[in-house]
Amino acid sequence: MLNELHIENIAVIERADIRFEPGLNILTGETGAGKSIVIDAIGAVLGERVSRELVRRGAEKALVTAVFDVSGTEDWLRENEIDPEEELILQRRILSDGKSSCRICGNPVTAAQLKELAALLVDIHGQNDGRQLMDERRHMAYLDSFGELQPELEAYRKEYRQYRTLRKELEQLNMDQVEKERLSESLRYQIAELERAELKAGEKDSLVARRDLLRNSEKLTEALDEALRLLYANEDNAVSMAENAEYYAGKAAALVPELEETVSSIHEAAFSLSDAAETLRDFRENLDFSPEEYDRLEERISLLNKLERKYSRDEEALLLYLDECREKLDRIEYADERSAKLRRELEEQKKQCRRAAKILREKRQTAAKDLQERIVRELRELNMPSVRFAVEFAPLEGEPGFDSNGADQIRFLMSANAGEELGRISRIASGGELSRIMLAMKNVFAEHDPVATMIFDEIDTGVSGIAAQRVGEKLYSVSRGKQVMCVTHLPQIAAMADSHYLIAKEERNGRTYTDVTKLDREGQRMELARLHGGDNVTITTLASAEEQLEAAERFKAAQK
Repeated sequence: MLNELHIENIAVIERADIRFEPGLNILTGETGAGKSIVIDAIGAVLGERVSRELVRRGAEKALVTAVFDVSGTEDWLRENEIDPEEELILQRRILSDGKSSCRICGNPVTAAQLKELAALLVDIHGQNDGRQLMDERRHMAYLDSFGELQPELEAYRKEYRQYRTLRKELEQLNMDQVEKERLSESLRYQIAELERAELKAGEKDSLVARRDLLRNSEKLTEALDEALRLLYANEDNAVSMAENAEYYAGKAAALVPELEETVSSIHEAAFSLSDAAETLRDFRENLDFSPEEYDRLEERISLLNKLERKYSRDEEALLLYLDECREKLDRIEYADERSAKLRRELEEQKKQCRRAAKILREKRQTAAKDLQERIVRELRELNMPSVRFAVEFAPLEGEPGFDSNGADQIRFLMSANAGEELGRISRIASGGELSRIMLAMKNVFAEHDPVATMIFDEIDTGVSGIAAQRVGEKLYSVSRGKQVMCVTHLPQIAAMADSHYLIAKEERNGRTYTDVTKLDREGQRMELARLHGGDNVTITTLASAEEQLEAAERFKAAQK
């Protein structure tokens, strides 16, 4: 539930603090006073797109803060590494250049994250939702949402994805003969070239190391010879001198026992020097340098570099590419055989898709029957006594007879008046009827929706008289299970408010300011009288407002 809303420098609202209550919260005010700006501010703090035009003229930034109950969002907060608190505080700061920043419980987040969380908190019914209802492409999604058919839809789509994979592979195989020959020739050439190279993983590194060794062979030989001379070749070489030192240190140790450890160290050093000399001698004797080997190495390295440049791949990737070329060539050469197999698999997958689509259709038809009954009942309660509502199913035309959503075309049909045939909502429904249909659907869908707050921005479009009264009563009924906010111009709806807020605009010192005031019982009566008679508030309009409030109170009492 939305508990508090703080607004700073949003359009004509310099500052407003609104504390919303459970039940039905109504916002009224003159046209242009800023009612929809409050809804825009809520949209901004819920992650909707914002622009610099939203910032009050002359202000450097705008700020919207909303405080919600944390219940129902704990899992999302943990997944996004935000510690749940007693209250859920959302904040959106908008700069005068249009840039914005978002925070959840003080943690910086993206607008996308804010919007994702908002889906768990608020359902906003804007003035464009009626047009969405007329978009028949959305009707299937409405039905699936009502019937909670996501598992069945996903099961079908799993089969459909497999069908698409097989069909795409078959289409690739069924290329024209000229293209097939061209590709085959290219693959054969590349395979032959790479096979002639006899590539081996890690070969290039070892070749480069050997070449560098040959490059420095003269310096290497000189260094080895000098090291051997100093270690072993001369009469006074390092090994013999270490052995002599060991001998004399041993004699000293015979007289001074604590030198025995030193003698041992000299012995190990002499052994190490002797071992090093043997290693250098073996390495020196095995050196085999020849100009022919160097030339072979340069030629091989040059070939590998050329292939790497040509195919834009390193040595290891060239081996993988060779395998890819062989596989592609095999597929082309055995395309007819593979194509026949794929066609058999594709036909079987078609049957799988049709079976899954049939299960999905049956579930949808069951949900459609329930939806039809529920919508008709809701609409009759909204002063449409002769309404008929139907969900029409039609098979998809053409081959294969199904798509990513199943094998059906689905659209909603209705007849608003007795004696009229069922027809498309876009052609049958008036503006007021669209508003009531959407309200009915929102009320039905809300039963399966965990979102605790619903916002209706001018749900009364095209509605008046008894229909307006029924809309008000329906909004109150919805608000018994959820927090409802509604912007309205109609006294019949405003009278049903549990909490009534007046949005008023005035000019002070040459600037326009909008204030939000929660009305008491008398203030509500005065506002209803204004909605009835405009500025001409009379004893008659006040009496009418009082009568309307009393009727609303009786209705509410009967609902408890």
